[in-house]
This record gives sequence, C-alpha cells and structure tokens, in this order.
Amino acid sequence: MTMAIPFAPSIIQEDFLSLKDYSTDEIMDLLHLAIELKKPENKYLPLLKGKVLGMIFEKSSTRTRVSFEAGMLQLGGNAMFLSSQDTQMGRGETIADTGRVLSGYLDGLMIRTFHQSVVQELADFSSIPVINGLTDDYHPCQVLADLMTILEHFGTLKGKKMAYIGDGNNMANSLMIGAAKVGMDISIASPAAYAPTPEMVALAKDIAQYTDSTIVITESPEQAVAGSDIIYTDVWASMGQEQEAIERLKHFQGFQVNEELVKHANQDYIFMHCLPAHREEEVTTAILEGPHSVIFQESENRLHAQKAVLVALMADK
Repeated sequence: MTMAIPFAPSIIQEDFLSLKDYSTDEIMDLLHLAIELKKPENKYLPLLKGKVLGMIFEKSSTRTRVSFEAGMLQLGGNAMFLSSQDTQMGRGETIADTGRVLSGYLDGLMIRTFHQSVVQELADFSSIPVINGLTDDYHPCQVLADLMTILEHFGTLKGKKMAYIGDGNNMANSLMIGAAKVGMDISIASPAAYAPTPEMVALAKDIAQYTDSTIVITESPEQAVAGSDIIYTDVWASMGQEQEAIERLKHFQGFQVNEELVKHANQDYIFMHCLPAHREEEVTTAILEGPHSVIFQESENRLHAQKAVLVALMADK
C-alpha cells in the first residue's frame, strides 16, 4: 500500500541538479512539501520505506552528509556513504560506468563534487534520480533550504529583497537563480575580481524577466544592503581555495557583514549564512549570534528541504 504524501508536489523532473531546471511552481511545491514534512506529526512518515540512497562524496561535509542520512532514515529508508577514494571512481572507473552500475543497486544518488559536468554525466547515465549535493557551480539543496527559511519567516517570497555580500561562488549563483525563480530581488556585492561570471548573471537575469525580479551586481556592500529584507554571506575562500585565502583576505576588506553595514537594511531584516562560518572574517560574531540571525533554523531546514526533494524524486507515485 502506497502511503499518501502530505502535500503531493507536481514535479516532472527526474533529477535535482540545479534550480534553473525547475519551474517556479515546482520550487514552491517543494517548499510547501518541506514545510509539511517538518511538522512533528510528519517527521517519521515512512514515505521511502525500503529505498536506498547512495551518497558519493568527493568533498568533505557536515550538513550535507548528516541531513541526507538522517532524512532517509526518518523517511523509512537507508543512506549509504560512498567516498570516491574508497570506490573504483578513485581508481579511474568512469562516471558513466559508475552511474550505470549503481543504478542496479540503489533507488537514488546524491553526489557532492567539484565539477558540474560530473553531476550532469552521472545523471545522463543513471536510470535513478541524481541529486546535486554541491558543485563548484551550484548548491541547490542549500538554496532550497534558504528559500524555505525566508518563507517561514516572512510568509512570502515574492518582492522580498536579498543582499548577498561576498564571493561570486556557487552560493551566489544558486541564490541568484533561486531568487529569480520565485520573484525575489537580489543584489550581489563582490570585489570586481570575484563577482559572479557574466554567464551566470545573464542566466539569472533571463529568468528574472519572467518573474519581475531584479538582479543587481555591485562592488558596494552598502548599496546591496540598502532596503534589504535578507542579508546573506559566505566564506571568502571555499573548499579547494585554501591556498588563496591570504590573497582573498586583502580583496575582501570592506565586505564584512557587521553592525555598521546592517544599518542600511530594513529594521526587520534576517541574517543568513550557509555555514561553516569564519567568525570575524566575513561576519562578526555579534551579527552571527544576534537577534536577526536565523542561521540555525536555516541549517536545520537543510534536512526538511532535502526530504522534500527525496520524496518528490524517489517516492512511489
């Protein structure tokens, strides 16, 4: 007997690789499903009873690994950790062969890796759903949790303004696309050498024209934060960029989220960070631990948002 999903999403996608692939309605359906699954009475619904998720990690993780593993267990399934160094991928087996082999054992795959092309190839050659747990280009699971947090706090997404202060990295890319999809305005403030690529900005602006969203790229944190409802930041040197940390520190002077900068935001703004944070670098402890911070609600929502993705892609229809 198939158990009824609390809020049945209308998802036509087979994979979860980037929010650019999802319609506004599909994203909103995932968010509403996540909110339903977060309710205490729905926490342990066995919607994925007997299902197995494989989790391939080429990058280290705290939130991604624990939230996916806990999510699968709460949904009545199982999750299997697969380090690339402990599988034949680490010895040269192709992504295509790996995808075809694992499709015979598992019901879904999540991968956290470097290149988006790896995730795409895995999806192309797998006959089971593939979920992007993070690449250098995108972090859709994090942004889905971010949108969920904003929706919970304000009751709406459309028309809200987010200011992202920091590196034009995978988070900036995914936040631009996610904001554009749901009709939010977003301003990205980065040093010129670390701004999002023109291709990513063009992609987000192309989406934004259909949702009346505004996307602004600036070198001024004050301009970005002015009138914002959400202030968001991330570390200045991500995984794989540790050797650039000292050089980046020089370029990002003046881009710290601190008590002076947040004065430009709306009085009821919320502060967000995907974590882990480097306290007193990209953000002060006073802001991180302050009354406007929702970082731990945001972090917890990784679990609920990802459960929604798992159910939408892997539950028996």
